[in-house]
Amino acid sequence: MVSSFKEALESGKFVVTCEVAPPKGINLEKTKHHIEFLKDKVDAMNLTDHQSSVMRYPSLGAAIMVKELGGEPILQMTCRDRNRLALQADLLCAASKGIHNVLCLTGDSVMLGDHKEAKGVFDLDSSQLVAAMRLLEKGKDLGGNELDGAPAFCAGAIVTPEANPIDPQLIKFEKKIDAGAEFIQTQAVYDMPKLKSFMDYAKQFPVKILAGIILLTSAPMARFMNKNIAGVNVPQELVDEMASAPKGRAMETGIEIAGRMIKQIHDENICDGVHIMAIGKEEVVPDIMSAAGLT
Repeated sequence: MVSSFKEALESGKFVVTCEVAPPKGINLEKTKHHIEFLKDKVDAMNLTDHQSSVMRYPSLGAAIMVKELGGEPILQMTCRDRNRLALQADLLCAASKGIHNVLCLTGDSVMLGDHKEAKGVFDLDSSQLVAAMRLLEKGKDLGGNELDGAPAFCAGAIVTPEANPIDPQLIKFEKKIDAGAEFIQTQAVYDMPKLKSFMDYAKQFPVKILAGIILLTSAPMARFMNKNIAGVNVPQELVDEMASAPKGRAMETGIEIAGRMIKQIHDENICDGVHIMAIGKEEVVPDIMSAAGLT
């Protein structure tokens, strides 16, 4: 079965996805509200999988909720927390529930999260997980055993265009495409010349690329990302723009910046779409799209 997200990618339209973070607990009301609010405004919703190694409600459970509420889910799966048995089992479960879009991630170190005593698994990496999905589609598991009913997936992975040095990222990027990735979602980008340089290289490959846009909510947030998140570089002029926002209007300024960047990506045909990460501010995603001229 071809997902509506895959159809959107293949149609040539400018694709817009966003992120919804499952809660830390079983109160799903806020998550449900965000899903119902966004499901008709974006092409798909990305459900995070213990983002930054912080334990939360499972991405698979949240993806099932999106499906039940009439939205289009993209299931995040990290290799940090599961071995190949559990990864394959979750993929089979997802496909049986009509969830066909999967973003494959190796996963952040557990030392970044709230369970530092946890043991990272990393039985597979993200490229190997993509390859495992392609094998499952052929009716076999990683042990060479026949499946009773084969799934179908739209497989994705990530890349960091602003990494320094960039060469290791390009090697991983090609490896993910060789394994069968159909779409690539970038880590947060703020430096347009670097994104354009990466895209000059990437456009030779048969893969759709969505530029990751993280909403800036304050100048301290921008400085924090520059200091603590590898591969993310918020240019000083954007930090200064956030810092000079009138009191109480930093969020509006961040929305304007995100909208401006998305508009440039769209108007200059830099990428095939964008992935908006509002990080707990999902209700402003439509405002960002409006600022970009997409609505």
